[in-house]
Amino acid sequence: MQYRLITKDNLKVSALGFGMMRFPVIENDNCVIDKERAFKMLNYLYKNEINYYDTAYTYHCENSETLLGEFLNYIDRERIYIATKLPMWLTENYQDYERLFATQLERLNTDYIDFYLTHSLTKKSFDKMKKLDVFKFLDQLKAEKRIRYAGFSFHDEFDIFKEIIDSYDWDFCQIQLNYLDTDYQAGLKGLHYAREKGISVIIMEPLKGGRLANLPDEARDILRKYGIKNTAAEIAQRWIYDKDISIMLSGMSDMDQIKENIHIADTISPDLFTQKSKNATKELKDFFDSRVKVPCTSCEYCMPCPFGVNIPGVFQRYNNASIYDEYKESRISYKKLIDEDKDASKCTECGHCESLCPQNIQIIDKLKEAKRVLS
Repeated sequence: MQYRLITKDNLKVSALGFGMMRFPVIENDNCVIDKERAFKMLNYLYKNEINYYDTAYTYHCENSETLLGEFLNYIDRERIYIATKLPMWLTENYQDYERLFATQLERLNTDYIDFYLTHSLTKKSFDKMKKLDVFKFLDQLKAEKRIRYAGFSFHDEFDIFKEIIDSYDWDFCQIQLNYLDTDYQAGLKGLHYAREKGISVIIMEPLKGGRLANLPDEARDILRKYGIKNTAAEIAQRWIYDKDISIMLSGMSDMDQIKENIHIADTISPDLFTQKSKNATKELKDFFDSRVKVPCTSCEYCMPCPFGVNIPGVFQRYNNASIYDEYKESRISYKKLIDEDKDASKCTECGHCESLCPQNIQIIDKLKEAKRVLS
């Protein structure tokens, strides 16, 4: 396994990290992890020297941390790094920080956490975090050696990312990045800004929830045109490893994915991601971008809708259907919005949202389009 140095202490961490949010489950119930299969996966990763394990308070209906805690009974705790996250949406006061953290230590069967993140920061949760004095809490945890490093995971626009980076002496951050999302959320600008500040960057969603491993036929034709024989997953991961990142997280859900991803991480080298591969991923991005129906960034400035429409949710399903040929899946998902009275049919064309949209999207017309496709 290849390693990279992370934080100012230059810890030696595997280039591939395991994201523990997509374990195999029983009877499609995300709350019931298939423990036997999950332990086989963890054991294989551990034996192949993957030493970074990323979980969170809420993953798998709050069962992911507990599973990792059970696995610690069978391995050397000092040989791995545990990352977990403080769920800001479950906090209302400073005491909630302590309560949640104590629960996490108990679940994880440990007396310290290596990498502790404030989870899924946006402008709204960042403002709440400051109000509830989370920086004091992180400093306290570090001083008491209950955590080693403090960071955050991020889901908002670049300007907010920059504000958060500049607000505290962070050790690391976690952002979504892949060859499609170069300008989405923090994007490449966020990666470069954090690295300029000396902050380690961990990458999540390198395969965009698996979509970049299962390309439509037209996208596969692009790879064939360039004579690229690597799998789609390998191309996407090599694009990430070619950047100045610390760790690439993968939410692997079966042994085949684990073995492929370990092989990819084992063979990282600058010369493997050739100019031909760079040209191919650029063309793939152009291909997928051309299929976007609504240039919505999910910034949620249009929300809440006075009549209950989940505007970003509707557009996300509409785009997924078009971009990835996921019409069946998107219609099933859209049915949930209908059941919740949050679908496009609830739009009264009041225009309130259009006055707030920074992308100047004609939201009313696009909601009508989405309804026709997804209903």
